[in-house]
Amino acid sequence: MSNEERASGLKYKRVLLKLSGEAFAGNGLTISPEVISHMAREISSVHELGVEIGIVIGGGNIFRGVAAATGGMDRSSADYMGMLATTINALALQDALEKAGLETRVQSAIEMRQVAEPYIRRRAMRHFEKNRIVIFAAGTGNPYFTTDTAASLRAMEISADVILKGTKVDGIYDQDPVGNPEAQKYSSVSYMDALNKGLRVMDATAISLCMDNDLPIVVFDMKKSGAIPAISQGQHIGTLVSSGETVLENQK
Repeated sequence: MSNEERASGLKYKRVLLKLSGEAFAGNGLTISPEVISHMAREISSVHELGVEIGIVIGGGNIFRGVAAATGGMDRSSADYMGMLATTINALALQDALEKAGLETRVQSAIEMRQVAEPYIRRRAMRHFEKNRIVIFAAGTGNPYFTTDTAASLRAMEISADVILKGTKVDGIYDQDPVGNPEAQKYSSVSYMDALNKGLRVMDATAISLCMDNDLPIVVFDMKKSGAIPAISQGQHIGTLVSSGETVLENQK
């Protein structure tokens, strides 16, 4: 079966998956083999449907530039260190994906030829044509920009249909669901409400970029098996951020 035939029933045929670095940690390890293997299985299952996948990974499990800058380190130096941390995570995920039988390329916004290709948009698009998964490392390559912004930027550049943001919770809430059992989950959130209410979906630059280009964001629980294939096929999972209305889940 061709890629076109496999992808015919999909709502999203090309996705940008945004993963936090913290999601890679587990059982006291900075990078958990079990977590990485689970992610590889989930990515493999959606790839089998014919979905083209680009991935942006954070580096917070290894080093967080903003925190280091708050402690007195030069912000630019701290952010470059954070970019290197994302590359470590990218290589770990690449290894897990290739062990699962998937062709994968890591492209870095900072040149490091021994471990990754330089980021070149046209080359990335060619990889998608060859049914490869592309992991975008080192953020935008510039300090003062988060990996959320990098995800939005790369999504625009590769003409993704959606950003899928995998988190530790199953969507966006009006309050922190971990500390407040009364927190209510949103079924959908408008870009403007995400910004004005400070819902911490992604940073303001990333959300504004998505709003300007009408690119939807789906926030979901990365630990939930089958979530990515289900979203790609049009099932409502997590919280949708778009130009539509803000709706609490119990108001649907």
